[in-house]
Amino acid sequence: MSLPDHASSPGDLSGRVAVVTGASGVLGGAMAAGLAAAGARVGVLARNRERIDGQVAAIADRGGEAHPLVADVLDREQLEDARDEALARWGRLDLLVNAAGGNVAEAVLPPEADLFSLSVDAFRAVVELNAFGTLLPCQVFGPALARSAAGEGSAVIVNVSSMTAQRALTRVGGYSAAKAAVEALTRWLAVEAAARYGDRLRVNAIAPGFFMGEQNRRLLVEEDGTLTARGRTIVERTPMGRFGEPSELIGTLLWLCGEGSSFVTGAVIPVDGGFGASGGL
Repeated sequence: MSLPDHASSPGDLSGRVAVVTGASGVLGGAMAAGLAAAGARVGVLARNRERIDGQVAAIADRGGEAHPLVADVLDREQLEDARDEALARWGRLDLLVNAAGGNVAEAVLPPEADLFSLSVDAFRAVVELNAFGTLLPCQVFGPALARSAAGEGSAVIVNVSSMTAQRALTRVGGYSAAKAAVEALTRWLAVEAAARYGDRLRVNAIAPGFFMGEQNRRLLVEEDGTLTARGRTIVERTPMGRFGEPSELIGTLLWLCGEGSSFVTGAVIPVDGGFGASGGL
């Protein structure tokens, strides 16, 4: 059996239009830049205009095309304005990457705290940020993606989960529950989309392992740059023996966004250096 023509160039996204939420962050910014480098026109969406302007400028410096979209992923009206702005500029939407999310400091259980003392409000906040911060963009941008799915090519949603959705980690129960919700939502959306659009609208997720970002830095690295006890444990239990680099998410992202993964939907792809596969021995 011969491979389809598109399998020869799975990373080419020329002519496609993408929106990346959380694109002012380390991982979201890397994803936006990776999509632009593959030829996509990218809407860089986040709350902080100054930071997303910096991302847009960096993409332009590398010859890519990007546009700032200022919105909070928990504010439907702001998301609708961002969608309308992207459609006015490019006329279509093909790809949505939901990279907005992360933990909330108050939802991290202090080492000395009682197990049952975790703030319910903080737990609720981290679930809202990750689960609702994924659902709302899907609802707002989804109809435009579905219209693209009715034409040539396929439309794609890629959510961002975490290996904590599958592996229990100490102190971050709220974040684990939130990312488990993202994975359940991903599978549900994939099944519903396939029932309505066949292979024209696919929904998958990436589950990063440990990558150094702004939110988890204080848990992993001391002020002098050395690893914390938690950081050392993570590296020791990661078979590849290190943290991931943001650029190492891009290959998986481009594969999921391209026609090389045309029969893949409802999948959660780990990019974790083997952390999820290891029993720690």
